[in-house]
Amino acid sequence: MTTNTSETDENAQWLSQEAYDRLSGELEHLKGPGRQEVVDRISAARDEGDLKENGGYHAAKEEQGKAEARIRYLEQLLESAVVGDAPEGDGTVQPGQLVRAKVAGRELEFLFGNREIAGDSDLTVYSPSSPMGEAINGTKAGDEVTYTAPNGREIEVEIISAETYTG
Repeated sequence: MTTNTSETDENAQWLSQEAYDRLSGELEHLKGPGRQEVVDRISAARDEGDLKENGGYHAAKEEQGKAEARIRYLEQLLESAVVGDAPEGDGTVQPGQLVRAKVAGRELEFLFGNREIAGDSDLTVYSPSSPMGEAINGTKAGDEVTYTAPNGREIEVEIISAETYTG
């Protein structure tokens, strides 16, 4: 765990302490009781007989694959995360900022950073690695940028404000 928010590398993602703790708990559960629950379901389904036509077995195996992928993702994220308070805002769009912007003519408010930060809140999150995120990262209030959406459309974005996210 990295705790100095001034030392970032390109792969590090900012997480609040709350998000880090929540994700650490999820990882612990997935690697312990969660993993055992899936193994038990696979074993029980295997005991039902013919695996070719055993929907429960195939569903449990699929669930196991998803759980293992989530474990790998969380391990990588937590290992490289920059944890602590959101970077102090100077009006620059950067991870950990609550951004207001006019996107394709509509005003939006969203958290800029990793989707895991918002947890169960209704807050929309845009990743710095998304097409829009790459275009707005480092901009300031009043800046206007254009990015190409995945559908090929050019989208205009005007930054209204960027403030420190306080959760």
